Amino acid sequence: MGGILNQPPPYADGCLHARPDILRQIAHQRQPPLKTGTHQLSFADGRSAILHVPPHADGQLLPLLLLLHGAGGQHGGADHIALAYAVRHGVLLLMPASAGTSWDFLRGGYGPDLAFLDRTLLWTMQRYEVDQQAMAIAGFSDGASYALSVGLMNGDLFSDILAFSPGFMSPLRRLGQPRIFVAHGKDDPVLPVQRGQAIAQRLAQEGYVVEYQEFDGAHIVSPPVARAALQQLAAR
Repeated sequence: MGGILNQPPPYADGCLHARPDILRQIAHQRQPPLKTGTHQLSFADGRSAILHVPPHADGQLLPLLLLLHGAGGQHGGADHIALAYAVRHGVLLLMPASAGTSWDFLRGGYGPDLAFLDRTLLWTMQRYEVDQQAMAIAGFSDGASYALSVGLMNGDLFSDILAFSPGFMSPLRRLGQPRIFVAHGKDDPVLPVQRGQAIAQRLAQEGYVVEYQEFDGAHIVSPPVARAALQQLAAR
């Protein structure tokens, strides 16, 4: 009994389980897709997410971008930029909401929010042919910190990580070699630019392919920088 009681809670290890290739092997798991457009997803437990579905999505192999908000649900403008990118390039855009004001790791450890990311990814993969070679995770502020942490732990799932004004990274382990993009405003009063610099430098020293850009601005997502980063993502 003691061994059972001492087992860590689900997702405490930081691992995501949804995989497109596995779902393709289970025909009965397929669900009817939603129509083209942007949809508000509401789940029975009160959790929510936004999913943008590009035209001609049914049966096509599609890239996917998972975008995470900052504290208080703020995207810093990344949501509008990402939506324009998704529309232009035919990408599935998934934007889940955290249970609290920020993501679970900032409130005690990986758990409910990571489970919800897995749930929304599974929900999407059951309805669309997601290209596992073209999955990216991105975020702004706290969402950037969470995207870095989750992306590094699940680098076999995400080929790219885009972090706009991150504050830290706390992966429990490393898996795969995702490409990493970090951008930070030189005049950021919330998360100083030195944090972004340190993150990029450390990851480069660890052998990751890292691109780092600074811009004139505060705690926001720079539209030109973000559009250029997403354009590079589309080109790959």
